[in-house]
Amino acid sequence: MPNPIKPFLITILFLFFGNTFCHEMNPARLLLEEQEDGTYSGNWMFPSNAVGLPAEVSFTGCNEGKRNLPRIEGKYLVSQLSINCEDSIKGKEINLKGLSRITDALISINFKDGTKFEGLATVSNSKITVPQEVSIYPTGYFWLGVEHLLGGIDHMLFVFGLLFIVSGAANLFKTITAFTIAHSITLGLSVLELIEVPQASTEAFIALTLIYLALEVSEKHKYESTPWVVAFGFGLLHGLGFAGALNDIGINNDDLLFSLLFFNVGIEVGQLLVLPLFGFLIWLLSRNLFKKGINQYASYFIGGLGSFWLIERVLAL
Repeated sequence: MPNPIKPFLITILFLFFGNTFCHEMNPARLLLEEQEDGTYSGNWMFPSNAVGLPAEVSFTGCNEGKRNLPRIEGKYLVSQLSINCEDSIKGKEINLKGLSRITDALISINFKDGTKFEGLATVSNSKITVPQEVSIYPTGYFWLGVEHLLGGIDHMLFVFGLLFIVSGAANLFKTITAFTIAHSITLGLSVLELIEVPQASTEAFIALTLIYLALEVSEKHKYESTPWVVAFGFGLLHGLGFAGALNDIGINNDDLLFSLLFFNVGIEVGQLLVLPLFGFLIWLLSRNLFKKGINQYASYFIGGLGSFWLIERVLAL
């Protein structure tokens, strides 16, 4: 008699990941610009598809002027605001109340002298103090890149599946490198507006890459010579997906190159973080719960989620 526990676990995981992570994790954004009179004006942007009430932003040691009611702009609820911090906002605290596990907030402040501050507030670190010494580089995009990779379950699932079809450590290195180069190319070209592909179609094609990968995993197909070719081709699609997320978040056009660079480096760091974890997970499951059937169950999981997302994304076109 077949063991019903394994299919049950696969079903539970499928339902959990499918419903929890099928939507993009867009961060909120606070954009402030120092004016000639020493005040600061800008926008507070909160994702319109976030669950619950919008998070609130307040400033310790600063007086806030009248704030406009939020209006819908794309995927965000946008409120215009202005504040007066007497001498400077440097050294002052920014408080964000109502963030969630899947909704962080990127804070960007541009100063008159050309310097800028960027920080990332989370549900566990919702109070940010603006330092006296600020950077000239948009380093906040690095953490957004890490967050997007770790929060983008479809991208992580593709990396997970690659571990099943690549033979040898050298081939794995070439494959991951090819995937990195490919999505870096399309990410850059898309953000620079040299190519333009509808985001909804891109997301549907990414789901198709998961279905193809699931078939390869189920057949225990091992690429021993040129696995990087497959990874490069599919990496071009995934790069368009990364670009869509970055465009939704908004990019600092004053430092376009550095914003793009830090975001891409963040994606790679997130990818390097999950690779050993995935490898250990596969090793652990193949020796305990799933044993020799690890490929088949991984195929069900990857292919099931890919099919779920494909149907959902095609219907949304």
